[in-house]
Amino acid sequence: MTNNEEFQDEIGNNHISTNANNPIREDAFAITDEEKIERIKKDVENMLLTLGMDLTDDSLKGTPNRVAKMFVKEIFGGLNPNKKPKASTFDNNYKYGEMLVEKNITLYSTCEHHLLPIIGRAHVAYISKGTVIGLSKMNRIVEYYAKRPQVQERLTMQIVQELQYALGTEDVACVIDAKHLCVNSRGIKDIESSTVTSEFGGKFKEAQTRREFLDYIKLETKF
Repeated sequence: MTNNEEFQDEIGNNHISTNANNPIREDAFAITDEEKIERIKKDVENMLLTLGMDLTDDSLKGTPNRVAKMFVKEIFGGLNPNKKPKASTFDNNYKYGEMLVEKNITLYSTCEHHLLPIIGRAHVAYISKGTVIGLSKMNRIVEYYAKRPQVQERLTMQIVQELQYALGTEDVACVIDAKHLCVNSRGIKDIESSTVTSEFGGKFKEAQTRREFLDYIKLETKF
């Protein structure tokens, strides 16, 4: 193994991000979803054949096509900007000025280093500066950015940045507590550990506001 390959393995095995944005090529959408599915289908088929699987078996015949459709339409659907949820906002006519928290948002993502699942919960909060957002839109924003090959730190930041843009305020926070199957099911095989990441903007950088948020979500981790 060359030094460069060793370095790349070191980054992947330690789950180090090298890019604050998802590394997407400029020509990522030069072909249609259907063309992508056909290409990935052939790649999955070749992978299974290389592993020695018998693709004439009824249980495996449709696997390459199922996996290809799942990649493009489902678990990596958040790569497509056309699927970005419209973050509809409304005037805060009832003048609610306290913290709004949406906690325990179910999160499914995929580790970009081993393409294994990340499963956990996202907790999101904001303080209105005159604008509010529909509760379900917060869930959809989490889902959109999660449906990519990801690292948890980047995902946490993207959720906060998207809500800050939509709401026109820096006062947004997100904490994610998730299990990484690349840690739990391979490598160190630590089935108990989880990873906690946070991003605090505006007033949430203040200790009292941050503590109030963490009290709401009952997270014991100290920041």
